[in-house]
Amino acid sequence: MSDGSQKEAEDWWQTSLIRMEPNEIDIRGHPIQDLIGQVSFAQMIWLCLRGTLPSDAQARLLETALTAAVDHGPQAPSIAAARMAVTCGVGLNNAMATGLNMLGDVHGGAGEQASELYALTLERMDAGAGLDAAVAGAIDAWTAKRDRHLPGFGHRFHTRDPRATRLMELVAQAQADGVVDGRVRAIAMAIEGHLSAHKGRPIPMNIDGATAVIYTELGFPAPLARGLFCLSRSVGILAHAWEQTQQGGRNKGPLPKGYLWTHLEEGAE
Repeated sequence: MSDGSQKEAEDWWQTSLIRMEPNEIDIRGHPIQDLIGQVSFAQMIWLCLRGTLPSDAQARLLETALTAAVDHGPQAPSIAAARMAVTCGVGLNNAMATGLNMLGDVHGGAGEQASELYALTLERMDAGAGLDAAVAGAIDAWTAKRDRHLPGFGHRFHTRDPRATRLMELVAQAQADGVVDGRVRAIAMAIEGHLSAHKGRPIPMNIDGATAVIYTELGFPAPLARGLFCLSRSVGILAHAWEQTQQGGRNKGPLPKGYLWTHLEEGAE
């Protein structure tokens, strides 16, 4: 191979994430042997995504969000799909891929969308608007251009999502400790108050809204909120897929044996 061809081949992929030579592996400039046993998994995630190591306090806050969103039961499409996949005879990796591929805009994307909503509000505040005016303007813009449903608020099962409540307590503590500035926390709480006043009943923040507060407070771009949620939920998907392999079962679908779907006559509504 000529020098020019070799350079072209070597430049085919370019990355600042990892350098690998025989007997050497560096992640973001850190020899892997110096990281193993010294940094947590949350710190490693931060290092890979951001290029620097977080402080211990930043890593702890990131880990709280990752921990909180691990699982929400087999009624979640991603979990149900993974369990069904196992009963079809596929391996754990296939089952995990099946579940992760269910995490789209509706199921799994609300954290990213909530981060975008918070960013819209921050833009208005940076332009001089007060908190309440910025929140009202961002909500109006979101509902006009995106969706009448605000991501990160309300829940089908919980009148008060216990995960969100605890996460917001930890964000408040991180703010008091100077780890984050708390602007996004204030925005999320103001949105919750605005929604509740408008609806005439409590519309609590949910797990997606709370984790989005943490990711945005820590400086992660909105698309990474979905990626980080996928990392978190992959633990639950793996655990459910493994449990299903222990329980057995063959070709389990969305309905128990003996139940059939509703057939609609053509033209019926």
